[in-house]
Amino acid sequence: MRTVIIATKNENKVKEFRDMFGSEAAVRSLLDVEMDDIPETGETFEENAALKAEAIAAAYEVPVIADDSGLEIDALNGRPGVYSARYAGEEKNDEANTAKVLQELEGMPEEKRSARFVCVIAAAAPGKETETFRGTCEGRIAPAKSGANGFGYDPVFYLPERGVSMAELPPEEKNKISHRFQALQKMKEQSLNITSDERE
Repeated sequence: MRTVIIATKNENKVKEFRDMFGSEAAVRSLLDVEMDDIPETGETFEENAALKAEAIAAAYEVPVIADDSGLEIDALNGRPGVYSARYAGEEKNDEANTAKVLQELEGMPEEKRSARFVCVIAAAAPGKETETFRGTCEGRIAPAKSGANGFGYDPVFYLPERGVSMAELPPEEKNKISHRFQALQKMKEQSLNITSDERE
């Protein structure tokens, strides 16, 4: 079975990737290897994803995929964007980030609360050019949180066509429509970089 390293220490992301890859690959992460977080100094999702993937691929000489993802809100000119994980401060705090978004949109009518989740996956491998794949999931920001599943901004990300928030979906259903799923599908269809004969 091929092995793919996912460049993250976020246990929720690792679980989602493992679920989406299924039996296609053995998924490892930065929780399994000795490497510090890679600084996300890029100005776009593409730049940040590529930075992480290339650094780890070079260090371990294996195929790596890294994702950079976040929430874009039209009424906030695309914020929080690449700063989604630290929108309320340098320390990552989902509750504080969500509270800040709700405060900034307080009183905003429903039709102006359009938003999307964005995920860019970078696929890097030694001696190959890095490829990036973008996936999105459209919705809007609800006035209050609902649902106990998911993580990040899921409890306030409302899916009009389903009548629920992302956090109200069972994980297996979320993984069929999410921005991360969309990006991963594009990568599976197009990328030649994620191939490895490494065995567990």
